[in-house]
Amino acid sequence: MFNSLSLLQTIEIVGLAATTIYHQIASYRDRNPPPPGKLLTTRDRQVRYLQSRGSGDITVIVDASLGGVEGYLLINELGKLTRVCIYDRSGYGWSEGSFAPRTSQQIVDELHELLTIANIPPPYILVGDSFGSYNMRLYAHQYADDILGLVLTDGLHEDSMLALPLSVGLLKTFFTVSFGFVSIGAALGIVRLVGSLGIFELIKPELKKFSAIDRQYVKKSFYSARHWLTMGQEMWNLDTSGRQLKVANNLGNLPIISIKSQTFLRPLLGIKFLSLPAADRVRDRIHLDLLKLSTNSEQILANHSSHFVWIDQPELIINAVASLLKS
Repeated sequence: MFNSLSLLQTIEIVGLAATTIYHQIASYRDRNPPPPGKLLTTRDRQVRYLQSRGSGDITVIVDASLGGVEGYLLINELGKLTRVCIYDRSGYGWSEGSFAPRTSQQIVDELHELLTIANIPPPYILVGDSFGSYNMRLYAHQYADDILGLVLTDGLHEDSMLALPLSVGLLKTFFTVSFGFVSIGAALGIVRLVGSLGIFELIKPELKKFSAIDRQYVKKSFYSARHWLTMGQEMWNLDTSGRQLKVANNLGNLPIISIKSQTFLRPLLGIKFLSLPAADRVRDRIHLDLLKLSTNSEQILANHSSHFVWIDQPELIINAVASLLKS
């Protein structure tokens, strides 16, 4: 019994070591070369990644959700409409990490510098997904003359986010802590193994409608421990970001299209765990407040979507941008 147990433990240790070594080698290959785009060095000597597609006098800027790099899934279709730019926030994808607090104000400052260095002039239409809605709202407030319109995809509003009910607050804490644990799994190569086995597509089958190479760009970011640690930092600073957004509650008559999902989280594999009615009630209040940001606001319902509209119904985001371009 002892010998068989020792053999099993040895096999597990060897398997984990092999997974980790392979992950380290694959991580080096992932970064060489990066996807089509530019690696730009900022004033603080941080290297950040930006990619543009298409052409036009108006540029669409996409800022992703918490931990998201969904711009890779949207850039091809948006690039058919006009010029579009996606970028990896510090700590994600091909951008280096940063010791600066991961707050909306810091992210806006970094994005503005990045667009300046890359010589991408306004006017802009901003697309903010989930947490990205905080950043794009603050950008629209600070650089109002540069902005022609704003698309918020199941966005956030600070009034509700700073006064979460206990159940949703506990869910937020759970996610914040879990990101730290997952980062350990990512460092050991376990997340890469899960992704290589197609578990991401099993959990979210809608991912299969995107090309394999675009999905691979997204997956490669999630394979990095730095990615998950950055998610934890952004979540940890979410209340600070919310307080920073207090100044951006009156955007005049800026055209805003707010896309509201049907539900926050769909039942996972038929299990209703984490499909919290309380989260949906918070989301309902948030969307009422988002409509008050401008005298020219419009709401679009994503009736077949969870919070991840950019995966479930990306065509709604494309159509919203097209509508703003026409107007």
